[in-house]
Amino acid sequence: MRYNNPVIKGFYPDPSICKVEDTYYLVCSSFQYFPGVPIFQSKDLLNWEQIGHCLTRKSQVQLETVSSSGGVFAPTIRHNNGRFYMTTTNDTTRQNFYVWTDDIYGEWSDPVYVDQGGIDPDLYFEDGKTFFMSNGTDDEGIGGIVQCEIDIESGNKLSPSRSIWQGTGGRYLESPHLYKINGRYYLLAAEGGTEYGHMETYARGNSPSGPFEAYPMNPVLTNRNLGGYELQGVGHGDLIQDNEGNWWLFHLGFRQIGQWLTYHHLGREVFLTPITFGEDGWFTAGHQGTTLMSFDTDRISDTVIQQEKKLYSFENTDWNLDWCFLRHPAKENYLLEHDKLQLKGTKVTLDMPASPTFIGIRQRDFNAVISCDITLNSGEAGITLYMDENHHYDLAIRQTENGYKVIERLNIGDIKSIEHEVDLGSSNHATLVVRAAPERYSFYLHVDGKDILLGTAQTKYLSSEIAGGFTGVLIGLYACGEGSLAEFTKFECKYN
Repeated sequence: MRYNNPVIKGFYPDPSICKVEDTYYLVCSSFQYFPGVPIFQSKDLLNWEQIGHCLTRKSQVQLETVSSSGGVFAPTIRHNNGRFYMTTTNDTTRQNFYVWTDDIYGEWSDPVYVDQGGIDPDLYFEDGKTFFMSNGTDDEGIGGIVQCEIDIESGNKLSPSRSIWQGTGGRYLESPHLYKINGRYYLLAAEGGTEYGHMETYARGNSPSGPFEAYPMNPVLTNRNLGGYELQGVGHGDLIQDNEGNWWLFHLGFRQIGQWLTYHHLGREVFLTPITFGEDGWFTAGHQGTTLMSFDTDRISDTVIQQEKKLYSFENTDWNLDWCFLRHPAKENYLLEHDKLQLKGTKVTLDMPASPTFIGIRQRDFNAVISCDITLNSGEAGITLYMDENHHYDLAIRQTENGYKVIERLNIGDIKSIEHEVDLGSSNHATLVVRAAPERYSFYLHVDGKDILLGTAQTKYLSSEIAGGFTGVLIGLYACGEGSLAEFTKFECKYN
């Protein structure tokens, strides 16, 4: 059969995966968004259903005043002796920790902290021992992939932290994962930075602590030399063996907006690449060491149909799964119902590294039509295409001294400009429409069956290449202004 990449679209970076019996579980980074660390499950590796989040309480993660692309980095999910563990980093507080649960569909524990620095932590279990790894500096000041043994009940270190591999020379050695396969220990890592030079490398040894011998043909996977190819930045992966014994790599990558337009704004997404072991015990990845937008394979049954959801609305999404907040929300400002949303605004705006009244859903593809009816009593409310507090495009209804207006506002770094406005008179209701394309967003007011164009804006100014950071665009609904109250109905995001 042929399957298409990405297998999870939109801003879901740094995937990690484990398998329990015949079910696969996958987690991703969430940075400043809450709830933190979304969890997905699948039976066939292609179709993924979100089932929850690992971090759902304030006691689990500190997000107040966390800047964009701060907060929760690069989780790892593992299963041992009937218990699930998710280990991650709060990069803002520089703390590595893990949480655990005996019920993947229920709540997770409060954090257990590990006194080892770096980011991208990993857990490896063997013979009653637990090894903890991260990328950073060991107790002797040596950089690389750092490992110690810990007590899994308390998180206390049972051995010094020691650097066990320095990679192949690429910058930003990160994302370590350790596996035992056919009697050997394989140490997988990413190098090159999570951008156009990203790559996967690995080494192997005869013990979990090395010494490790690098794969002679590293990098095992990279798209860095595929100029003009849509899929770029592949790396930061996790290996999994399926029920038939085949090996796969789940990893991140991103889709640039055009063949020669090296910008991406959808965020880093989840891709699936086949792995093949040779007789010598080394493995290769993908098509000649690259990842493709689609693969033909006989590893997956022809009876598996890769599904893709094209329409997102209030009625067919789950507020607790599909939507998220900026940092810890003031829940009293949100009324979430089956077919509508009420938001109470505050003095906190989208331009602040705080928690404005905002709820968002990830943009999952380039071409889309986003629409919503909004009724406003005061202040401002609307649709935002949100990358971070300094880079977002807003289409909103706003109260003025003389009534109400619809505005199109662009926020690009230090430049904040209302590009166009339409006077509504005394009417406090508007149907707002955004049409998304790879290179541009177009903003409309829908009146009497017609769309009135307010203006357009280039998507590249919401890209990681311009804005910086590690996130992607969220389609947000927001309200701001003390005492403001807005009702949102008939929300749709329809992908072409």
